[in-house]
Amino acid sequence: MKKRTIKQWKEYYSSPEFQENCIDENADLGAICGEEGTSFLLWSPCAESVTINLYQDGSTSEAFATYPMERMEKGVWRYQTDENLNRTYYDFTLLIEGETVISADPYAKACGVNGRRSMAVDLSQTNPKGWEQDRAPEYDRERIIYELHVKEFSWDPAGGFPEKDRGKYRAFLHTDTTLNGDGKHPTGIPYLKELGITHVQLMPVYDYGSVDEAGKDDAFNWGYDPVNYNVPEGSYSSDPEHGEVRIRELKELIQSLHKEGFRVIMDVVYNHTYSLDSWFQRTAPWYFYRANRRGTPSNGSACGNDVASERAMCSKYILESVLYWTEEYHIDGFRFDLMGLLDVDLMNRIRFELDARYGRGEKMIYGEPWAATNTAMEAEASQALKKNMHQLDENIGMFSDDTRDAIKGSVFELDEPGFVNGGEGFEDAVLSCVQAWCHKRTPKIKAPSQIITYVSSHDNQTLRDKLAETIFDEALLEKAYRLAAGIYMTCQGNLFFLSGEEFARTKDGIADSYNSPIAINRLDWTKAWKEKELVEYYRGLIFLRKQLPGLCDKSKEAWKRVRRQWKKEGIVGFDLDNSSPSFDSPWKTLRIVYNSSKKAEEIALGRGEWEILADGKSSMLWKAQVKVTENVKVEPVSILILGNRADQSNKKVETER
Repeated sequence: MKKRTIKQWKEYYSSPEFQENCIDENADLGAICGEEGTSFLLWSPCAESVTINLYQDGSTSEAFATYPMERMEKGVWRYQTDENLNRTYYDFTLLIEGETVISADPYAKACGVNGRRSMAVDLSQTNPKGWEQDRAPEYDRERIIYELHVKEFSWDPAGGFPEKDRGKYRAFLHTDTTLNGDGKHPTGIPYLKELGITHVQLMPVYDYGSVDEAGKDDAFNWGYDPVNYNVPEGSYSSDPEHGEVRIRELKELIQSLHKEGFRVIMDVVYNHTYSLDSWFQRTAPWYFYRANRRGTPSNGSACGNDVASERAMCSKYILESVLYWTEEYHIDGFRFDLMGLLDVDLMNRIRFELDARYGRGEKMIYGEPWAATNTAMEAEASQALKKNMHQLDENIGMFSDDTRDAIKGSVFELDEPGFVNGGEGFEDAVLSCVQAWCHKRTPKIKAPSQIITYVSSHDNQTLRDKLAETIFDEALLEKAYRLAAGIYMTCQGNLFFLSGEEFARTKDGIADSYNSPIAINRLDWTKAWKEKELVEYYRGLIFLRKQLPGLCDKSKEAWKRVRRQWKKEGIVGFDLDNSSPSFDSPWKTLRIVYNSSKKAEEIALGRGEWEILADGKSSMLWKAQVKVTENVKVEPVSILILGNRADQSNKKVETER
């Protein structure tokens, strides 16, 4: 039998015949297991036959039973039994184009070690005690998102975590950890509570392929390599050989974070798979992937493949996966990796479905609005998100790399400084950062709710390493570091930062540490206390931010709160309407000045009495009620935040040059 080429597969999938006879967006695919029996549904429209194989374990045993699956309508195959097959492993033998293919289940909710075999699971048996009562904490006045990696978070022995739980899901169950167990200096969860974090963003915790789950505990990868999208990663579990363990332990992690006052964001990668030899490809060749016109795989992800989110059964898969994580694991939001590779219709549909189930904006959605390069999107009616940001719902956020680059310099130009480290011509960009780029760029940003304001994430260099490329004097580096933090924490939008940024985290200058040793990537809890003054500076900015409705406002009209702006070389300043009928703050007007120059600048305050809320040395001055009138000095490479208890703002936006 002559096999179809990639182009022929694509032509077949686009045909009216296929669309009419093989698309089933209502099928409840995967394994459903319980006391009333077990059913398996697999979508493989091109298979000539499908057999299900049952195993006692997830890796080496021979099948103890095999059964032919029944061909249903719309490309679906079914096997059903009255037996409860909870914790039974399985895979499929398919005949496609005369060739025998072995595949796990793309819809699997559990798996064995390294995801090679799927596992039927009664999910009700995986719930930790009290799971039915688990709820996300109420929203704080502001969203402070802290990006962390499960293994990085607790690997350092100085963190005080029990040795058996270091680098594991269960590390998050310890809510009283201290530095080397000294009982004095909080680490882990109590440290995050003191810092003022509201949302913990977990780097990938779905099953990924770049770490051997049966290998050494110190094996490391960021995890942007999906194998089983709906299964937790096994290397973080205490027992990756038994599929139910990783499910229960991830639920325990989420439950613990909720109890301690944090919402949980999940980092998801629906734009590509670990390899083209995936369960998608084995069950429906080339349906779930994009291809170029010449018949080669599209590579907008720079990972060898692009998932075809615009295809009906692929869109169904991604939507149902997101809903599954919210429903079964109580996830509070999602960060979409390379979101620019997905299509606008899908992202808006995800937003709509989450809002319908949980309330408008209750679940956060945001992502990277870019792709590595162009992608071969197939359906004419679909629109690539990368080029159509303006069509996104206002409650779908995107990382503002413009803000990041304006503050600290471009990540692509290793020696190019930004505003805080002496770069020239960034004043206008910084003023646009302040208003979350609303009405200042193309595509238009609808509201600050769409902007993730940040200067560091797992990608690229840490803030400390980036600034150290152009600043060689330690005292000046410390000032620039605080100025960078002060700028993005006084911009509108949603605040985000990489774990450890608050204590000048370093990765020895490595920009892309995705597979560097854990010794490079782990959080250094000793450094957190060596840099305690910097940590306190961050903590003060966070707590001050939560008292400033003019900065926390995410509405479409929020950008209009900026009533007066001025700039000159190395100096940027603005006044902000800080009033709110529902958000009590003592200061009705804010005046914020950023000085990146190496000389002090005197600012005329005009009439009225102002209080210094923060400067480049202390972010806690708002507690002391230090009052000033007429004039105030802004120190070199520093920030000054002032508050006035009266409404001092002008009635329109002004720009002084």
